[in-house]
Amino acid sequence: MSDTIENEKFVELNYKVIDTKSGNILVTVDYPLGYVHGVNDVMSKAVTKELYGKKVGDIIEVPIDTTLLYGERDESLVFTDRIEHVPEEYREIGTTITMENEKGEMKNFIVTRFDDKTLTVDGNNPLCGREVTFVLEVLSIRDATDEEIELGGAIDANPDLNEILSRAE
Repeated sequence: MSDTIENEKFVELNYKVIDTKSGNILVTVDYPLGYVHGVNDVMSKAVTKELYGKKVGDIIEVPIDTTLLYGERDESLVFTDRIEHVPEEYREIGTTITMENEKGEMKNFIVTRFDDKTLTVDGNNPLCGREVTFVLEVLSIRDATDEEIELGGAIDANPDLNEILSRAE
């Protein structure tokens, strides 16, 4: 059994996303992310290419172009309203508010600012427009089962980095 990452190996990782300019950690995972290398395409090719051949304990840093992931920042998705128009339960920075447009489409907005008079929400992904680096640590590597290969990940979980990243919204 190989102890390096290669196709059809089940790999568990921890990762964090760091703002390249400030050095601040923007996103971390609270539990290992498991996937089958070469089968699951939830991670960018740049990341999987860097992971190939790595061993348990290895740490890689991969700069990511957030414009490719999330598009350009859209200032039309930033809204400010008078605080009295906003229910109390939304008056906390980081709170996610799901809104529906005229077409019935749902969109998440994050409370980014508020004071005594106004509250501001932003519908852009929090990583949008930032220069970031993904720092990934390899926690475990093993042969994937046939079922895991078919699913692209763990039997009891279908890992999706976009879903994890969207929780930071």
